[in-house]
Amino acid sequence: MRVLITGGAGFIGSHLAQALVEHGAEVHVLDDLSSGHLENLDGLDVQMHVGSVLDHDVLALVTRGVDYTLHHAARPALAESIHDPHRSFAVNVQGTLNVLEAARQARVKRVIYAASSSAYGEPKVIPTPEGVLLQPVTPYAAFKLQGELLCQSWYRTFGLETVCLRYFNIFGERQDPKNPYAAVIPLFVEAFRRGMAPMIFGDGLVSRDFTPVANVVAANLAALTAPGVAGKVYNIGTGTGTTLIGLVQVLNHIFGMAIEPVHAPARHGDVRASRADIRRATLNLGYIPAVDLAEGLRKMVAWEG
Repeated sequence: MRVLITGGAGFIGSHLAQALVEHGAEVHVLDDLSSGHLENLDGLDVQMHVGSVLDHDVLALVTRGVDYTLHHAARPALAESIHDPHRSFAVNVQGTLNVLEAARQARVKRVIYAASSSAYGEPKVIPTPEGVLLQPVTPYAAFKLQGELLCQSWYRTFGLETVCLRYFNIFGERQDPKNPYAAVIPLFVEAFRRGMAPMIFGDGLVSRDFTPVANVVAANLAALTAPGVAGKVYNIGTGTGTTLIGLVQVLNHIFGMAIEPVHAPARHGDVRASRADIRRATLNLGYIPAVDLAEGLRKMVAWEG
């Protein structure tokens, strides 16, 4: 089995590469290294291709002979999409179209697309099922949703099998706290490592479905070959919500500390609550989140990057 991972030198992509190599796949990685790092792939038997999903020639070359494509190349930051929407659109929308076209031309069996729970906006139903009204707030959310629609269109129009996995707040080893748009968990973990108080915007009662990256890997592996899932969208989370204050409490327990967070004014546009309804993924993909928040955090804390 030959698999192409776009964005494969990044946080999630490198975990997918490791798992697929362990399963005996021939893994090809395409990454422009704008946010990915070659050291994420150290020791892995992969074919590395430095290039962008905006480069048609490179995409055609690396997709040739591929059985499956895992499309994780993206500009993932909400704030960046506001500051530079043209760049975010180019990679997240045009790049996805390019990946789909390259896959269609190469007769790839299936494309797995890294979608985003940000497509829900401020959901009215918690936990949130896939069929609710989608109301993306930020440009990033809108662009990732456009990627989903492209995937579904390429399946319905051209017969290219696609599966969209809507990720909920993924965290884990190799997540970079130094990135200016870093997610909350790596920032909190880094603060605890330094014995410093993490910063919470608002009252700390904002809740998220924090999902260990191991669960995402399992979902992708299942989505590669599961029958009857082409053209569908699936939530990938844990089904459990945790407030930021609750997150600090878990980290205090892991580190054996008693650090109190500091609070800053709430940020405009932050969704108040987000939690996945994963019943569809469980039914159709056999997806069961085997790693919970505490175990995922312990693995992340123990990792020496």
